[in-house]
Amino acid sequence: EGQLVESGGGLVQAGGSLRLSCAASGLSFDDYAIGWFRQAPGKAQEGVSCISSSFDSTMYSDSVKGRFTISSDNVKNIIYLQMNNLKPEDTAVYYCAAAWGYLCSGNRVSESFFASWGQGTQVTVSS
Repeated sequence: EGQLVESGGGLVQAGGSLRLSCAASGLSFDDYAIGWFRQAPGKAQEGVSCISSSFDSTMYSDSVKGRFTISSDNVKNIIYLQMNNLKPEDTAVYYCAAAWGYLCSGNRVSESFFASWGQGTQVTVSS
């Protein structure tokens, strides 16, 4: 089912930007959707964005829409999450995950379909 490795997290002030990367091996973006999820201390895991290259579709949660942009480099096999205008409430560990044949749409993503997960990268936004 492939392997995923996240990078790009760090500490940033509110209003700043970060770009997360999810490097995939052993799977093709033609077959797998890639989702970004985040887990903040004491809060439920939240799916924030998703991209399905095969369906040419993306998804953003209401909490990040207009600030985050997901994109794919199918040559390098990397999914990017560009995060702008970051807020303290964006502080979390961010994970990418892969789901075979999943259609990303609307403003929600079903994490139960995502079988392969990366190790996560910490994003901390200071006020």
